[in-house]
Amino acid sequence: MSEIIWQKSSFSAGDAENACIELASGPGGFRFLRESDEPALVMTVDVPKLRALLLATKAGEFDHLT
Repeated sequence: MSEIIWQKSSFSAGDAENACIELASGPGGFRFLRESDEPALVMTVDVPKLRALLLATKAGEFDHLT
C-alpha cells in the first residue's frame, strides 16, 4: 500500500498551528478527509458526494450554522 499524501488548504497559510481540513486521494476513486488537529480520525467519501458538499459550502448553504 502506498503512503497517503495529505493536502492542506492554501487558506491555512502554511502555519503548522492552523487547524484545517486535509484531503487525500484513496483507492477506487475515493477521497479521505481529516481535521489536521485530529489526524487519526479519517473520513472516506466518494467524489460526487464530496463535490456536492464543496458546492453547497461555497454557495453558503451552511452559513446559518456558524
